[in-house]
Amino acid sequence: MDFATLAVLCGIGLLSGLTTVLFGFGGGFVAVPVIAWADASLGAGALTVAVATSSAVMLVGAGVATAATPRPTLAQLRGTRALLPLLALGGALGAVAGLGASPWLVRWGFVAYLCVTIADLLLRPGFFRPVAAPGQTAPRFGVPSWLGLPIGALAAFLGVGGSVMTVPLLRRAGAPMSDATALTNPLTLALSAPALAVFLTLGGGVSMQNAHVGLFGAVDLAAAAALLAGSIPVIVWLRRRPLRLPDRAHAWSYLGLLCAATLAMACAPA
Repeated sequence: MDFATLAVLCGIGLLSGLTTVLFGFGGGFVAVPVIAWADASLGAGALTVAVATSSAVMLVGAGVATAATPRPTLAQLRGTRALLPLLALGGALGAVAGLGASPWLVRWGFVAYLCVTIADLLLRPGFFRPVAAPGQTAPRFGVPSWLGLPIGALAAFLGVGGSVMTVPLLRRAGAPMSDATALTNPLTLALSAPALAVFLTLGGGVSMQNAHVGLFGAVDLAAAAALLAGSIPVIVWLRRRPLRLPDRAHAWSYLGLLCAATLAMACAPA
């Protein structure tokens, strides 16, 4: 990977940091299409490397964002003890499945999943104007524990991070966008850590086939480092000086980014 490509990845990392703070995702939605483009020379292995590398970017980015999240916001996770281990188990299983999946399935599964999500946000009520249940003084935590396994598996398999599933659930439970997006970071942290461990330990076949790239397992360390070099300073800055967006504008911006990620993946080099 040449210097110009690394510089572009670092610049895109700035956007990744912004989306991590504002929308709860950035590692997956931004990294997968971008790394698929940057590592297009790997051919069939490019998407596997993109998904694996995005897990590394998600792990670090979500970890930094979680550490900077106010404690009262994180306190909403109390009572969800079963959710985090199920997310972790799903993340590991999804990563194992991803290593053996065809690039076509990962690519168009990513696109199809986002298209379904976009349609769901537009057609079903509750995302743009969440309403708490009658008599409810505070939003309930809208992600049932049993969903941890499928969310973790699908997120790790496609490299999307899980926030595309958890943010709409939290919104429909009555959470404002600021809380919904902040809470996705610890959930992403729970699923991306075991997923990354799988890609590092079981991805040796990918690295052997592409020894000239300098992969560790199935992870492109240079691409991950470039994205993180751009994103981490932005995450730290925005956590200390948060942007104040009107809730509805925040929700529509989330939808717009989903559309952009869908187009980017659909147009990425095959």
